[in-house]
Amino acid sequence: MDYCISDIHGYYDLFCRLLEKIRFGGGDKLYVLGDIIDKGPDSIRLAKLLFSMPDVYCIAGNHEYDFLKYYRALMMQTEDYDRVLEELRAYFSDGTLLDWETVDRFDLLPFYIETDRFIGVHAGIPFRNGELLPLEEARPEQLVYDRVFKEPNILPRGERCILYGHTPVRYLTDKDEILLYPRYGAAKGSRNIADYCKVHLDTGVALSGVLGCIAVNICQCFYVNEK
Repeated sequence: MDYCISDIHGYYDLFCRLLEKIRFGGGDKLYVLGDIIDKGPDSIRLAKLLFSMPDVYCIAGNHEYDFLKYYRALMMQTEDYDRVLEELRAYFSDGTLLDWETVDRFDLLPFYIETDRFIGVHAGIPFRNGELLPLEEARPEQLVYDRVFKEPNILPRGERCILYGHTPVRYLTDKDEILLYPRYGAAKGSRNIADYCKVHLDTGVALSGVLGCIAVNICQCFYVNEK
């Protein structure tokens, strides 16, 4: 089974509970669409877990992007790498766990994921002349900050569904649940990802205490919460 999630934001314990709920294991894949870090208490603990897991594929969100900008600025200021690491550790509530291997893994994160069934980005893909900009032409800051997809009336027309996060769904609806936008004429409640043009994944865990993911193969959503 292929699963997608975004905006875990350092909620390590909730994430582990979600893995248990979906019985994530051999043969499964997990796509994490950015914002692993910040807000929650265990950013580095969570990142190290994700980076160690086979068949887990992560991309950068705006929080990783901002962290990497800070890291590169520090590297321009000094050649004292011990000092840089200490400054980076101070960035996180659990920063004592941070090491150079983890920093390097952050630095290698891509900004989008493509499969034969979907495209995964953190925030959005800009439009040009009414069409989605080719991913290779989009700037990283557009892919991690652009909120165009949060608008319900923006419905991409490409063949593959686009999965994204970045904006908590509670700003659009009264439920902290993943939003699936069906294509025109698709059957209600379809279990085929091809029948959806976009899926909004950010359940706003830091606001709602709810963390969710979607099983892409069957378009079924799973949730855990802090209550």
